[in-house]
Amino acid sequence: MKESFRQCMAWLHTWTGLIAGWVMFFVFVTGTAGYFQVEIGRWMRPEVPMRVAQVFADKGPLVEVALNRLEQVAPLAASWSITLPHYSIVSRDWQGLSIRWEEMPPAHSKRGASGSEQLDPITGAVITPARPRATAGGFGLYLMHYQLRYLHTDVAIRIVGVCAMLMLLAIVTGVITHKKIFKEFFTLRFGKGARSWLDAHTVIAVLGLPFFLVITYTGLSSSFLDLMPAAVNVSYGAGEPGRQAFLDEYLPRDMHRLAIARPTLPLVPLIQQAELEWGGGRVRMLSIEHLEEERPQVILHRVQGGNVDHDDAPHMRFDASTGERLASSPPDHLTRKTERVLMALHEGRFADTWTRWLYFVSGVLGCGLIGTGLVLWIVKRRRQHLATSNARVWESVGLRLVERLNVGTIAGLPLAIAAYFWANRLLSVELANRASREFDALFAVWLLAFCYAFLRPLHRAWIELLWAVCVAFALLPVINALTTSRHLAGSLAQGDWVMAGVDITLWALALAFGLIALKVQRRLTPGKAAASGSRVSADVERNGA
Repeated sequence: MKESFRQCMAWLHTWTGLIAGWVMFFVFVTGTAGYFQVEIGRWMRPEVPMRVAQVFADKGPLVEVALNRLEQVAPLAASWSITLPHYSIVSRDWQGLSIRWEEMPPAHSKRGASGSEQLDPITGAVITPARPRATAGGFGLYLMHYQLRYLHTDVAIRIVGVCAMLMLLAIVTGVITHKKIFKEFFTLRFGKGARSWLDAHTVIAVLGLPFFLVITYTGLSSSFLDLMPAAVNVSYGAGEPGRQAFLDEYLPRDMHRLAIARPTLPLVPLIQQAELEWGGGRVRMLSIEHLEEERPQVILHRVQGGNVDHDDAPHMRFDASTGERLASSPPDHLTRKTERVLMALHEGRFADTWTRWLYFVSGVLGCGLIGTGLVLWIVKRRRQHLATSNARVWESVGLRLVERLNVGTIAGLPLAIAAYFWANRLLSVELANRASREFDALFAVWLLAFCYAFLRPLHRAWIELLWAVCVAFALLPVINALTTSRHLAGSLAQGDWVMAGVDITLWALALAFGLIALKVQRRLTPGKAAASGSRVSADVERNGA
């Protein structure tokens, strides 16, 4: 009975992994890039200059400059906000002095038009930022990991959600199937065909098991309304009215706002009071608003960081007329707070530089887990296929289809991502719909990679596409140097480690793919393996070609 249960789990692990594998490989590759979406976004907008640190001990002139400008551009507003110079862990960059306002909403509307400006902290002059090229940047890759592309968002979220459920099932059943998974972690054999692929799969699984479980579960939780609507439908009713009733209770009540005016109270003592409690330079932003049935308020927000739930960062509220400290806002509902914490864990919002690199490396391990699993599926079935003299035709066709899909996905997708970066540098800056054209380049190259995988002999497709990925990533810093002034040497001289770090990472990826291509080329020689890294006879390879 026990053996039968493990066999069932092994069957479930195998087929859930295969069905969800190609989609989840795409999700993991684009999602892993999303952990450095800010840095990628800066690299893809080379026109934006590097920001330098600005530290002001006296906040009085800054606040005065900002209030004067707000009175000028938004005298009748529902809210004012002043962002003080600070380092933001969210944007991973220095933030200068800026203002933001929301105008009074028109009749029958909850929100008014909003605006924002960056100000020179000394003169108060409005800073016109450099007009960068249009690009989706790293944020586009992040969005694509759950919205896919060219599909309606609801459809894409459901596809990714179903595949994530299957992957979560594959992870759990994999632990059950490999009862000696932790013991086998210390056994990695090279050059042993199927055994080597299984060892690699096991080692990666053990190394990243906590990450894989957390990232898959938290990703599912972010789309609970789309994937698990039954609870909401039963409690609040089916359809849009029930969904809206749930959201009205789940989200904070949007209270009516009244027009504000410049506080007569000096604001600097309030900032000093907050810094005594939080530490010097820890005030990120102050906002002024007047909610219905409440007194006008000045709200000070602490610099984000050191807290998994960024939206729950400490703040102080003061009466805008008397300076009396008011009670903090009531805490959010536990359900909403839990959702925010889960999303913060999923996206790494709280992470410092080293933790973000840990997320990135774990994401790369996830790509390796899925890739080795897809190859291992082929390795096992190819051996079974060769051992069976009366194998069915549809089984042979199915094996070859999976082989080609593996090549197009595992080797083709990284090539397509490289094409996305190439398009950013080679497309005309004035091109209409330029951001969309970058994505078009990505998917066009990916489609060509699939066609190449189906048209070339299998072992040649693996080798040639992997070398193409290596060359594509290796040349990107060169293309960057030829088309912009933000080349690696210049970035290092300026101390711009974001631009330099992206170039160096691209070369590191090129080196990694070069080593993989060299290893595959040595293994997939005539007479050796041609089935996704497995060893088969030369006759079978010629037939598969």
